[in-house]
Amino acid sequence: MFLEYTRSGEERLGWIEVICGSMFSGKTEELIRRLKRARIANQKIQIFKPALDRRYDEVKVVSHDENAIHSTPVQHSRDILQHVSDEHVVGIDEAQFFDMDLPDVCNELANRGIRVVIAGLDMDFKGKPFGPMPHLLAIAEYVTKVHAICVRSGHLANYSHRIVPGEELVALGEKESYEPLSRAEFFKCLKAEKEKEQSNS
Repeated sequence: MFLEYTRSGEERLGWIEVICGSMFSGKTEELIRRLKRARIANQKIQIFKPALDRRYDEVKVVSHDENAIHSTPVQHSRDILQHVSDEHVVGIDEAQFFDMDLPDVCNELANRGIRVVIAGLDMDFKGKPFGPMPHLLAIAEYVTKVHAICVRSGHLANYSHRIVPGEELVALGEKESYEPLSRAEFFKCLKAEKEKEQSNS
């Protein structure tokens, strides 16, 4: 079923919105803003985040500016479906950390007539597409790309550069672990790191 109807017989349309960008670009802040506006409009909302993300709070979704909203942590993206019933809007934070079933879950929610708002990193610390985000960007009706400010050049930043050792893809951290960089500064860093590895080998 691709369309649901309200009790009055009105067509209830769903869609997918994706907010993406680097770390410190305001993705979660924008997600919270949209969900709070929906709540002001007396719409029923639910917010989810991956259970592994406990950086600021066990339950709440919290932005870097400490703006917060209650959420439900889940282990697997399909768990979201068990918690959603008659919501008008569903928010999903840190989408890059979810499994590859997330796009299908979001499609199912949108096809039920639910507005789905997703926030996540579009690239990992190596500058590669991150987890289910490329698929989510492809199926979304609306995409908003937000930017941080490069800490080295002052230009717009869309890369998340890891400044601590480690090759694991998922490594939770904040300003002590990552810095937002512009394209030029990010690839300058990658080149310097590669040259350092070669000289040490």
